[in-house]
Amino acid sequence: MADDDSDYEPKIYLLPNLMTAGNLVCGFVAIISIIQAIDVGGIAALDDSREHFVRAIWFILAGCLFDVLDGRLARLGGQESAFGQEFDSIADIVSFGIAPALLVMSVILNEFSDRFSILVASVYLVCGGMRLARFNCIAAKGVAVTSNFKGFPIPAAAGLISSLTLFVLWMAGVERDLSRWSIGFLVLMLFLSYLMISSIPYPSFKTVTWKTHRPLPWMVGLIIVAMITATHIEWVPALLFVAYVLYGLFRPFISKRLRRGIEEEIMSYEDEVDG
Repeated sequence: MADDDSDYEPKIYLLPNLMTAGNLVCGFVAIISIIQAIDVGGIAALDDSREHFVRAIWFILAGCLFDVLDGRLARLGGQESAFGQEFDSIADIVSFGIAPALLVMSVILNEFSDRFSILVASVYLVCGGMRLARFNCIAAKGVAVTSNFKGFPIPAAAGLISSLTLFVLWMAGVERDLSRWSIGFLVLMLFLSYLMISSIPYPSFKTVTWKTHRPLPWMVGLIIVAMITATHIEWVPALLFVAYVLYGLFRPFISKRLRRGIEEEIMSYEDEVDG
């Protein structure tokens, strides 16, 4: 007879789950903003709907930030839990599955028929959900956390889709016809769907902590990138996400020394001794 678990109460740590809740709320507000954009005419009335679409994009990207913070806080305080993991997946499927799928379907894929655009968006959503389910199954087996993701992470997929949509909306100020972007986004959505359920390893950078150190040129480079991003917010985030997705694809062909220089966040104890 199974043990009675009616009195079981999972551990709910405040700060990590507060960040996850922020992620979930960001996803919800993004969806509401997209619906509001559609209500005022959608892409056909871009002068009226642009503000709503852009707000949705920023909330999706803010959800990415909350997603990073919840994991960092949980690992930093040793507060990782089964509850937090399940809660995080629920938030992720809303913020990084439903919201970006609806965004692209409303802004770009509307050039196709409704049935086809819904089909493509659904493929992305299902693959994102399957990736999250696979991650939870692996974690439930007690497999140790490594420095790599198995498959393209869904927050990065949402960040790529959202930042590219932001770039397209920025370009729409110059050229009103967005139809030439439709095929590209169609291929992108299907390609990201495949990457999420693939076994291609992507660096997670989970080992970056307050103890992480880098030479001065690296720090200067990061500061310059941050400044360029802040002053060219319309296209730099998209460029960074594209660089990440391409890096994973070309990673096997990069020399181990260069790969180590890019990915090794913390010097090991042995390195310090040898150095």
